[in-house]
Amino acid sequence: MIDIANAPSPMVFDPLGNGNRPLSQLQKRVLQLKAEKNAIILAHNYQVAEIQEVADYVGDSLGLSYKAAETDADVICFCGVHFMAETAKIVNPNKRVILPDLKAGCSLSDSCPADKLAAYKAQNPDTYVVAYINCSAEVKALSDVICTSGNAVKIVERIPADKEILFVPDQNLGQWVAEQTGRKMKLWPGSCYAHVLFTRQIIERVRMQYPNAPIVAHPECVESVREMADEVCSTEKMVGFCRNHDAEAFIIVTETGMIHRLQREVPEKTFIAGPTETCACNDCRFMKMNTLEKLHNCLETLKPVIEIPEETRSKAFLPLERMLEWSK
Repeated sequence: MIDIANAPSPMVFDPLGNGNRPLSQLQKRVLQLKAEKNAIILAHNYQVAEIQEVADYVGDSLGLSYKAAETDADVICFCGVHFMAETAKIVNPNKRVILPDLKAGCSLSDSCPADKLAAYKAQNPDTYVVAYINCSAEVKALSDVICTSGNAVKIVERIPADKEILFVPDQNLGQWVAEQTGRKMKLWPGSCYAHVLFTRQIIERVRMQYPNAPIVAHPECVESVREMADEVCSTEKMVGFCRNHDAEAFIIVTETGMIHRLQREVPEKTFIAGPTETCACNDCRFMKMNTLEKLHNCLETLKPVIEIPEETRSKAFLPLERMLEWSK
């Protein structure tokens, strides 16, 4: 049982914090290398502040997918985890895609091995596979359509009613989408290790400390946390919600990197990091494997490079293309 009295206090990010600090010398060198290599830096919302501050675009998986598909840069430097860089390569087969740390994986992606999904499909050939973008290129290649947390409801609503849906790999997001759409779906038993660390008991403790602060939670959180949230949405939609809401402070229940972006874009408001049982905030160890130093080295050497066999890439492109089309 969680000892709420002794749980860590949450981190409070004050208004007008470090969201607009001057660039360091290393950050300036990164921008210089970016220009020299004709590269674009794409960064997920969960990346460290130093990387977000030099990125051409900071966003969620859907926004990053669009930017990757639209860019005319010669090099795509993807600051995120491995499956995200793979996605950029899938839609840009002739461009060089690099990732600061090739070991930046994802527990959620790992929870759905391609061979197990292939075996399931072999036994259930009529199943329509909806894959959350947090999966490997091989899993995307086995899927009918891709979705993100920001467009999952819209995507599922486009699928014909007579199709039996298997949602992979996140069971929490899938459960939330089923609730929003009223659509029955089979759910793959996967989850994000970072988001399931949030518990109802801990978030209730924070709410007692900040009773006037709305709780904004990511749909990868468990059901008990989602039920107590004032808003459940993708990281991208968190920005608009906090900007347009009358509240002066918000409890943000997702990976802590998101708060830096909120500070930069909504500097007049205060953000409280949702804590876990053992930590005052919640960092994804995989997202934080990318550092400013690794980004610098990556741009200098144009390595590590993301490679995907063409057969896999071309198959994975089709459900991604369908997602981008359906999301317009």
